[in-house]
Amino acid sequence: MSTSTAPAAGPPRFPFSAVVGHDDLRLALLLNAVHPGVGGVLVRGEKGTAKSTAVRALAALLPSHAVVEACRFGCDPAAPDPSCPDGPHPAGAAGGPRPARLVELPVGATEDRLVGSLDLEKALSEGRRAYQPGLLADAHRGVLYVDEVNLLHDHLVDLLLDAAAMGRAHVERDGVSVSHAARFLLVGTMNPEEGELRPQLLDRFGLTVEVRASRDVDTRVEVTRRRMAFEDDPAGFVARFAPDETATAARLRAAQAHVSAVAVSDRELRRIAFVCARFDVDGMRADLVITRAAAAHAAWEGRDAVTADDVRVAARLALPHRRRRDPFDEPGLDPAELDRALADAEDHLGPEDDPDPDDDPDPGGPGPDDPAEPQDGPDGPDAGEEPDDADRTGDTPPVGGDPRGDGGTGAGERAEAPGTDGGDGGDDATDPATPGDDRAPETAEAPAGGDGGDGRAVVVGDAARLHRATVRKFTVPGLGAGAPGRRSRARTDAGRVVRPSGARATRAADLHLPATVLAAAPHQAGRGRRGPGLLVHRDDLRRAEREGREGNLVLFVVDASGSMAARRRMTAVSGAVLGLLRDAYQRRDKVGLVTFRAREAELALPPTSSVPTAQQRLSRLRTGGRTPLAGGLLKARAVLDAERRRDPRRRPLVVLLTDGRATVAARDGGDPVADSRRAAGLLAADGVHTVVVDCEAGHVRLGLAAPLAAAAGGELVTLDELTADSVGDLVRETRSARAA
Repeated sequence: MSTSTAPAAGPPRFPFSAVVGHDDLRLALLLNAVHPGVGGVLVRGEKGTAKSTAVRALAALLPSHAVVEACRFGCDPAAPDPSCPDGPHPAGAAGGPRPARLVELPVGATEDRLVGSLDLEKALSEGRRAYQPGLLADAHRGVLYVDEVNLLHDHLVDLLLDAAAMGRAHVERDGVSVSHAARFLLVGTMNPEEGELRPQLLDRFGLTVEVRASRDVDTRVEVTRRRMAFEDDPAGFVARFAPDETATAARLRAAQAHVSAVAVSDRELRRIAFVCARFDVDGMRADLVITRAAAAHAAWEGRDAVTADDVRVAARLALPHRRRRDPFDEPGLDPAELDRALADAEDHLGPEDDPDPDDDPDPGGPGPDDPAEPQDGPDGPDAGEEPDDADRTGDTPPVGGDPRGDGGTGAGERAEAPGTDGGDGGDDATDPATPGDDRAPETAEAPAGGDGGDGRAVVVGDAARLHRATVRKFTVPGLGAGAPGRRSRARTDAGRVVRPSGARATRAADLHLPATVLAAAPHQAGRGRRGPGLLVHRDDLRRAEREGREGNLVLFVVDASGSMAARRRMTAVSGAVLGLLRDAYQRRDKVGLVTFRAREAELALPPTSSVPTAQQRLSRLRTGGRTPLAGGLLKARAVLDAERRRDPRRRPLVVLLTDGRATVAARDGGDPVADSRRAAGLLAADGVHTVVVDCEAGHVRLGLAAPLAAAAGGELVTLDELTADSVGDLVRETRSARAA
């Protein structure tokens, strides 16, 4: 954690005015500085795009403010917080100026560091209950910056966003009940490649900005030139942009003073409501955010009233992350769609000098509540003349819907091509798949390569529909080490207390009070206790062991060879993987995919929590050829070993989909079947939990998957049990049975 108490303190900061490009980022930060009620900014973008530089530079522009002397919570002398823990402060209390603070919340911060906690040292040494403020108190009337907010524990993000929304922090813990003001500009930055925020948390940020490095050569050259000039002579570079910084700071102060006087007419409120309804956003937060951001933009531009241009700017920043109906939907907002929505809103509102519909003196005219002529359809007041299906079958999809027509998955409908059986030598077929058939209707034919050839490309259109189904929660047995997540049982710093530990507690949140009292009680006479109270020494402190939930790594190992009639199998497993990843989006799991075909195994999807990356990798899978089953299992073992080194606390679960056949040995001259069973035994020796899904089909069955499951120390199930709805219960039940 680092806290800046003065813009000039420490080494010079890169000037806000010197940031090249990123106009939306700078505007979003300034709008929140003008009106903190907008709700903060989430900055999404690839690494190395000056996200952190711009945020840190903003603090230097914020005006100083007066604070009550010796108040740890930064109360304003003119209007002190009546609930301030350091108060009550008398009217006209002495105070002095303090520069706006930039407080950084580290990803590894604990809950008591964020909200504050009981001062354990004073409680034990002085017998006095005292509250030690956290970072929320430090950030009051300043900027709270969270780098890599998508990696922050969910319960910390919940606390953070609650405080930002209410403007107060409430602390009820360790026998402390405290409430204090916590109004700050919240800024979070994240790289989507490292995982997404849960939809509930994403919506709590007022504005979002997508940042990418410019592909324009001149812009990139200017970025490099300015950065090198700043590193060579920081003071001189800052002085060069000082006039621009002074002008921006003055404009910001003027906008802050003026924003409360900006008028938002009923016409503009209706425009905002129309646009939000048109884009089908959930709840009312978007309406409020756009209204506040539009007022802030009007104040920034020096206007006394909100205009349609202000609404457009605010909607462009407030709606992209609120349009997502599913984690697999890409965030973003097409400017053309927004322009069409605003144009339709203008038609809906009518000429500017017309009275509002509620004030229409003609009782026979259409009103907003007239059921015969709906006012919020995609085509304005005349939408009632066409049935709803017209919007879905026309050439232009409705704004706010899915322009691709595929449910937002990116896997559109494709025509069936001949020869898509996927087996080693099955008949060609062009008819759609039927129940029990191995063929899938949504495939694109690639040149068949026979054994070891390029094989066929399977497009997982069916999987795109399967992943929409609900995936039931499953857990890995035992007690994990506590990787961030919400699935399996684990030892964590946050959770319910299950037992005391002999380890010494160092924080109030870790103290197991009954066990501490029991440890100190036998020594009271020897310590000379004569009156009330308990004499506690440091060695008496007992730590509370807590149990919470962790995230897991689910690694699918899939036979993509020709012997599997692989199209149906790949469609089923892709649906399961997509469904699990959708659930992992909320539970902080990782999901990976290893496929094996021809003569080698391939890591088709590296373990990830990033939804867009997973969707791209799973959109097309290669199938056909021979069956290197042992190679697939050894590849899975190597992947798990690498992940164990990278993230040792995350426990894995392997789901192997195969018919048990093996035609390629792990070594020259080896037995393919025996090699595959030895490889499965290595997974068991590593302590990996495995579920083997038997994909064998047809009237003649060899039953090769059962010995493989036995070698892996796992359970054997059939493909019919592997659906997006049942895979969770399947794994949980089989592993629980083994544990029992």
